[in-house]
Amino acid sequence: MLALLLAAAIVQTPLPLNIGGRVAPAPGGAYDFGWPGVYFEGRFTGPSVTVSVDPKAEHLAISVDGERRVELKSPDTTRVTFADLNPGEHTIRIDKLTESQTGSAQFGGFFVEPGRALPAPSRPRHIEFIGDSHTVGYGVRSTSRDCTESQVHDLTDTSQAFGPILAARLDADYRIEAFSGRGVVRNYNGIAAGEPLPVLFPRLIPGQAEPRVTADDPWKPEVVVIGLGTNDFSTPLHAGEPWADEAALRKDYRDTYVAFVQGLKVSRPGARFFLIAGDTFADDVAQVADRAGATAVRITDMDRGACHWHPSAADQRMMADRLEAAITAP
Repeated sequence: MLALLLAAAIVQTPLPLNIGGRVAPAPGGAYDFGWPGVYFEGRFTGPSVTVSVDPKAEHLAISVDGERRVELKSPDTTRVTFADLNPGEHTIRIDKLTESQTGSAQFGGFFVEPGRALPAPSRPRHIEFIGDSHTVGYGVRSTSRDCTESQVHDLTDTSQAFGPILAARLDADYRIEAFSGRGVVRNYNGIAAGEPLPVLFPRLIPGQAEPRVTADDPWKPEVVVIGLGTNDFSTPLHAGEPWADEAALRKDYRDTYVAFVQGLKVSRPGARFFLIAGDTFADDVAQVADRAGATAVRITDMDRGACHWHPSAADQRMMADRLEAAITAP
């Protein structure tokens, strides 16, 4: 009897979760996750908390009470315990920093013992960000435009991209569905033909065709921000691609983009849509916004100092500024 009592005493209590982003259920109550910027949060009282997670190839940041305590950068199942806390109320959070175009990481849960689980954090607003490498925060930690493939992975940090920055300012929970190199109808330099972002969008894990989002998905954001078009137009058409010329590509882009937004409106009733317009496709986005009942937000004059001429940390903050002004305008 004594042995049974002792065993019961050391059982850790799982915390209720606030999950930001798409996840796929895994065995043992765990979650697989692959889209950029996925996060998990919990609240508790007590002096310690344990995190169970397998980063696999990804970098994950763990924060306690808003302070980043550790970044996990090595694979295999990890249990990290923070045991230096005061006995009051605390918040624990884990953020996915890197982009996984294939594979996924796995989250096993937050656990307390001793201590008491509290209701998970929640926020009054909900924002969805859909896009490409600019939304991912591709190589944003880099101070050089010259980066190797491994440096791009390691220096990507979606928490420094405009989406999470803007969501924090507006006290909003968020989801990000973004994939570097993808467009509305055409991907960078014509790669991965037939798999632009709208084709990947229904997936729970971006690199896996299944599982997919179901019709009963409860996610109902009030604001949706989409930034797609750079990859459609940044490289010239090649022989064998399905568009006769750039004019045909631009028409297909506009028509497909309008249909994509209109489809999202059905599953996100009442949401306001904001479409980012870059330098080379601003007129196209303006037409899409007009036809689809959205707002075009022109973003230009970036220094593009991160990996491979991508938006720098300063650019990301500027993008958040422009979007915040548009979203909060009377």
